[in-house]
Amino acid sequence: MTDPHFRRQLEGYGLTTANILYRLPDHPALLQEFIWQDYDLFPDFPVLTRFIDFWKREIEGALHSVRVAHNRLITPAEMKAVGAEFRLH
Repeated sequence: MTDPHFRRQLEGYGLTTANILYRLPDHPALLQEFIWQDYDLFPDFPVLTRFIDFWKREIEGALHSVRVAHNRLITPAEMKAVGAEFRLH
């Protein structure tokens, strides 16, 4: 069975990392940091957008900023069709 992360990469997903700075209500002068990482689609980032929506709805920490880095790990040029397969016992 194929690894689901590999399958997502073939579908165009790339590794996305978000550096989230936020403030807690009881310490508004202090910035906290949270690192989030998952496979997502550039440029719309639907997975990250769902996570940010969850954060705003469920977590009391007010967002200060979100910095995003994205890298497609597998590109179409790296995939080649194999014309034949030979097996040796």
